[in-house]
Amino acid sequence: MPDATPPGAAAPDDSAPGDAAPDDSAPGDAVPDDTAGAPRRAPLTLDELRTLVDAGEIHTVALAFTDMQGRLQGKRFAARFFLDEVAEHGAEACDYLLAVDVDLNTVDGYALSSWQTGYGDFAMRPDLATLRLTPWQPGTAQVTADLARHGGHPVDAAPRQLLRRQIERLAEYGFAADIGTELEFLVFRDTYEQAWSGGYRGLTPANQYNVDYSMLGTARVEPLLSRIRLEMAGAGLVVESAKGECNLGQHEIAFRYADALTTCDQHSVYKTGAKEIAAQQGCALTFMAKYNEREGNSCHIHLSLRDLRDRSAGPGGVPAFADHGGRMTDTMRHFLAGQLVALREFSLLYAPNINSYKRFRPGSFAPTAVAWGRDNRTCAYRVVGRGAGLRMENRMPGGDVNPYLAVAGMIAAGLHGLQQKLELPAPCLGNAYAADEYARVPGSLREAADLWAGSELAREAFGADVVEHYLHTARIEQAAYDSAVTDWERYRSFERM
Repeated sequence: MPDATPPGAAAPDDSAPGDAAPDDSAPGDAVPDDTAGAPRRAPLTLDELRTLVDAGEIHTVALAFTDMQGRLQGKRFAARFFLDEVAEHGAEACDYLLAVDVDLNTVDGYALSSWQTGYGDFAMRPDLATLRLTPWQPGTAQVTADLARHGGHPVDAAPRQLLRRQIERLAEYGFAADIGTELEFLVFRDTYEQAWSGGYRGLTPANQYNVDYSMLGTARVEPLLSRIRLEMAGAGLVVESAKGECNLGQHEIAFRYADALTTCDQHSVYKTGAKEIAAQQGCALTFMAKYNEREGNSCHIHLSLRDLRDRSAGPGGVPAFADHGGRMTDTMRHFLAGQLVALREFSLLYAPNINSYKRFRPGSFAPTAVAWGRDNRTCAYRVVGRGAGLRMENRMPGGDVNPYLAVAGMIAAGLHGLQQKLELPAPCLGNAYAADEYARVPGSLREAADLWAGSELAREAFGADVVEHYLHTARIEQAAYDSAVTDWERYRSFERM
């Protein structure tokens, strides 16, 4: 089955880390003592917001959370009302938003929210440390919300809360995680409305040929890319670079790593903001994992740990993955071993959609083998960097991933490795696609859901209620796909069958 650039081709479909963050600028790098380990604050305080509102520069504040599908949902408030009421007391949203399908259809079978429970509200509580300007929406600021029941209990199945719990577990063990995500996307010269009306057929890609690392090819799209870079910087993200990729119109913009929660918050802001900017430019871009038979959109996730028990370099701790000689520590070996043990059972967190699994083909630069290697792009996990920048890269997620869920899965898997002191197997030294000794990445959402359903590790890490919640989401998606009649079937069957 044709899928992506074949082995031996000039460049991968799912671009490599190092495209986003070179080895000497990676998760876990040392930073000045006075900032080591400190969560990055978006560049706006509540007092600064009040000043901007009084000056008439800000009139709207958006309060949003990331839903199960990785999308921002919420409300826009008049800025003065936000300052007077919402900043302190929060706001409400219908709890059905964590119990719907992609089309926001209400779906039976969720314990969290249903017709039987009356589809009530949950509270959206602003995390004011995330307050930021959104330059692509003039006069607007944005803040990320945590979800809670009105009694104050957090909504455990909410993606941000799910990640918070794993960060807390990691801290109890003495560590904090630094994360970098690399999102690829395809740009089209059509608007989103034109794409929808045309059934997503015949779209015009922003580039007509492979522009991987091409300065000429990326210059064709620079008016859009530069807007995204500059306006994301205005929202508090630290921009590193932009580069072309292999599929037609495919590009990547990279941002500097941060602590786990900050990176996932920024990932969600960027993903929505990039679409909004593209729409304003009369274009459309997609992060879907596999748009066509060419190269897919990846979201490689880089992770390293800081040891919070060692304050010799400052309150943020010291890098935990490399010893003084630059070799992998036991901490890294155990943590990476946990990733491999849990990968198949946690695949639902890394590849949450039907389309996600179409990336995983031999020679696609998306993994098929549960293996790790040093700077080996044929493996599910790649170890890169050196010294303080030594880190692991999860190559399984695609551009459709929910970052909170994926990072929560990586932390939970690593904690399992640390707790059990799991031994790391030998690295793959060759082509993992052709190696028979490794377990395989699940080939479908159905297989991934079955593995998740039977995972005691998932229940121990996330709780039975969370496991059942996301299992139901996968089952609903699978059932919708199984009942759909596709263009592929019509073309093959209408006349010739």
